[in-house]
Amino acid sequence: MAFEWEELLQEEVLDPGILSCQGCGSTIAIRQVLKALGKNTIITVPACCWTIIDGPFPYHSLKIPFFHTAFETAAAAATGIRAGLNTRGYKDTNVLAWAGDGGTFDIGLQALSGVAESNEDILYICYDNEAYMNTGIQRSGATPYKAWTTTTPYESPNKRPKKNIVEIMRAHKIPYIATATVAFPLDLYKKVKKAKELKGTRFIHVLAPCPPGWRMDSELTIKVSRLAVDTKLFPLYEVEDGEKLTINYYPKEIPIEEYFKLQGRFRHLEEEDIKEIQEMINTYFEKLLEEHKRTHGTIDNIKRGVYK
Repeated sequence: MAFEWEELLQEEVLDPGILSCQGCGSTIAIRQVLKALGKNTIITVPACCWTIIDGPFPYHSLKIPFFHTAFETAAAAATGIRAGLNTRGYKDTNVLAWAGDGGTFDIGLQALSGVAESNEDILYICYDNEAYMNTGIQRSGATPYKAWTTTTPYESPNKRPKKNIVEIMRAHKIPYIATATVAFPLDLYKKVKKAKELKGTRFIHVLAPCPPGWRMDSELTIKVSRLAVDTKLFPLYEVEDGEKLTINYYPKEIPIEEYFKLQGRFRHLEEEDIKEIQEMINTYFEKLLEEHKRTHGTIDNIKRGVYK
């Protein structure tokens, strides 16, 4: 375990002095991800927060080639880069599509589905801050049920459930899918390292809190990320070849209210709303437990207690 933590302290691929907001979950996430991938990586990024965070020309905060693509084309552009690298003999270079939830759940879903259907050899990571944060906190397909955004105000909060992007990707039977958060850095690091060694389309869904958009203090990013997992709202698990499901950590089963009360986007929720959402969360986690049991024969092998 000590050696693995030491790996996370290796050379940085992200320069300091970037343009992200304080406490930005996506910035923490990309720092962890690139430690696993290393400098032999090319990244393609659609319109999203990271087209700003990386810096205006001629400045550039990442120590790897960065392709800024159209909103809907992160996956398609990554596929083209992969083909070009293969043609030139650079088959060991990692190709990473790094996109927000708007460019993944919604605008980029068609290209992502096409790439997954063809099982193109790229790693796609969605940093999910649950709204279109870069353009003013508008609702996306990743916005939680009954959450506030500027287009779903307190008087009329989001009426639709959050789109289950993992199940959508799972339907494509791709080699590897995983969920992760910035509060469990070693888990994220290991999953990226695992994905790096595989071929075909690999997809990782990273919950990345946005303090301005979530209406919370910037110092709470890690705490809120951890609560998302320990309330069962955002389980940590992985799916191999669309079939083998493994839950990586058993949550502490903290009431969802503890997660909600730290964020202004949920301040309008009534007791019956919280109860309804808690039941939805419990039902989905029980479904995951049943799948884990079918795969492994037991749920006793799920890690419990402290998980890094």
